[in-house]
Amino acid sequence: MNHWLVKSEPFKYSWEKFKKDGRTFWDGVRNFQARNNLRDMKEGDLVMFYHSNEGKEVVGIAKVVKESYQDPTTDDKNWLVVDLAPEETLKRPVTLEEIKADERLKDIGLVKQGRLSVMSLKAEEFDRILELANN
Repeated sequence: MNHWLVKSEPFKYSWEKFKKDGRTFWDGVRNFQARNNLRDMKEGDLVMFYHSNEGKEVVGIAKVVKESYQDPTTDDKNWLVVDLAPEETLKRPVTLEEIKADERLKDIGLVKQGRLSVMSLKAEEFDRILELANN
């Protein structure tokens, strides 16, 4: 199993709205590296949900429930989506500030490639963020 992080601005699509919907396709990705990450996601992979711009915090965990397919919001064959379903809300959101301050997370994509909207996480990075959420 692989681990990922996706970003969404809460005013556009919040964790609460995602939980209410119960499932969504992750669309609107228009960056090739982020698209390649969507393409590499496999059913069952775990995905951290990050509120960007407002809040700047990891708030929940989702699961990939359908692997990549053509983005239905565009005719351009370059763009893909995956289907995600919410798994759990973190006990406590983990802020970008906390992540940046944690020595074990110094190389995380969220810090190194801050503008990338879909990124992979190492298992130990995923686990460390969960640890922080549970403290």
